[in-house]
Amino acid sequence: MGVQDDAIVQTRGLGKVVPSGEGSLTILEDIDFSARAGEAVAILGASGSGKSTLLGLMAGLDVPTSGRVWLDGTDITELDEDGRARLRARLLGFVFQSFQLLPAFTALENVMLPLELAGADDAEAQARQMLDRVGLGARLGHYPKHLSGGEQQRVALARAFVMQPRLLLADEPTGNLDAATGGEVIDLMFELNAAAGTTLVLVTHDENLARRCSRHARLAAGRIVSD
Repeated sequence: MGVQDDAIVQTRGLGKVVPSGEGSLTILEDIDFSARAGEAVAILGASGSGKSTLLGLMAGLDVPTSGRVWLDGTDITELDEDGRARLRARLLGFVFQSFQLLPAFTALENVMLPLELAGADDAEAQARQMLDRVGLGARLGHYPKHLSGGEQQRVALARAFVMQPRLLLADEPTGNLDAATGGEVIDLMFELNAAAGTTLVLVTHDENLARRCSRHARLAAGRIVSD
């Protein structure tokens, strides 16, 4: 089966096997998955079920042992590392559990970075506006170490959405936050997502968070067991 016309991301027969001791370990096996424009899909599963590996393969951060991945109609398994990086920069936003901010950069500089890499001539103005939208207009000059966890994740959201990505991949975005702060960050993420019409693929083990999405896919032992 080929790529669906309306799929922003699609996988077919996706598998990942890694060396382990004397043999090999199958992390993912025969994964068929797709998400259409504007959908919000939660990928659920226990720790170790392969959720983060699947997200990494979708993003082209890792290469599969078998199967194929299409991003916006392009088969990324046929691209080299540079080609995948160019496609990522054009299409994808990321939000990670560990925030992944650059510690030597201020909040403003962290959000400006992808814009500058893309050659935007108004990077600072766009970054300021985005940080204002996530409620951090007064914290532009702060470094990550001087921001709370919730504030760091807001910077990460601003950095992800400032590029107006077609697809946002979120890996346990509230994993390092307390319930109240995590709730605020998730509200903000869905608000930004709806405003931008972005496709959201969210990896989580949190059933409450998954219920905010329009579709759920459940992973167990490296396979999708329900969708």
